[in-house]
Amino acid sequence: MGELRQHQPSMSIDEQVENLKSLGLIINDEEYAKKILNDISYFRLIKAYSLGFKPKNGKYNEGVTFEQIVDLYLFNANFRQTTFSQIEKIEVNVRCRIANYFADTYGVLGYKEPENFVDEEYYHTFLSDIEEELGRNSKAPFVRNFKENYEGGDLPIYALVEVFSFGTLSKFYKNMKNADKKAVAKSFGIGYTYLESWLESISYVRNICAHYGRLYNAKLSKTPMLYKEYSQAGIGNNRIFGVLLCMKQILKNDAHWNQYVNQIDVLIGKYEKVDVKTMGFPEDWKELLKNID
Repeated sequence: MGELRQHQPSMSIDEQVENLKSLGLIINDEEYAKKILNDISYFRLIKAYSLGFKPKNGKYNEGVTFEQIVDLYLFNANFRQTTFSQIEKIEVNVRCRIANYFADTYGVLGYKEPENFVDEEYYHTFLSDIEEELGRNSKAPFVRNFKENYEGGDLPIYALVEVFSFGTLSKFYKNMKNADKKAVAKSFGIGYTYLESWLESISYVRNICAHYGRLYNAKLSKTPMLYKEYSQAGIGNNRIFGVLLCMKQILKNDAHWNQYVNQIDVLIGKYEKVDVKTMGFPEDWKELLKNID
């Protein structure tokens, strides 16, 4: 390992502006730049959204403006928010279908029996996770109702899933028996190996959205399994577009999906410096994403 670097000293807002100018960034309105840097941290804005505008540890490409970087940030914020609303639909739908199937098949407390799952060790990790989530939600009226008024104080599966994080929901599905996973996936018209992969990736993207992270020009570490028709067409699975294709399949019967696609199109038109190729979008992205009416 080479010599470790020292942390850079803190810079005031004025010093941040001067530093950006010294790196060749065009700042047409310094008061505007100071206001933005007082509302959005230098690290969140400049470090993340300068990608593609300057080489690492180098100066900005000629003609790059502060406003262009802010526009990418605003595009990402709007894209993230509208995408999060679609993920919410998936999360609610999957919770419902898993809970309904599991309750019908194993009973409302069937999740307490390790033999109803594939991996017992994985199952005990799940039990630990839900105990933590029940603790965080202990004051929720429906949790208190079951704890105080029902024998054993256990929550039935249809209530328990409401305290699951999306990550816990994905883990629960992953540890279900293959026949059970197939039954749930069939209700979406999807193979269970695909749905298992997709839920893990969508959960990862959901966490990026929930923590105000970057989807623009970002490589994803949790990648979904794509249909061969997409991978053979050169579409990668480590950018957000691959995840959107999976979301489309889950929401193929949703009447508002095409409105979401149109919203993306409007956002791309509004922020002219957006390069959708950095998000894995091919030329015919709208045709691929839209559901046929």
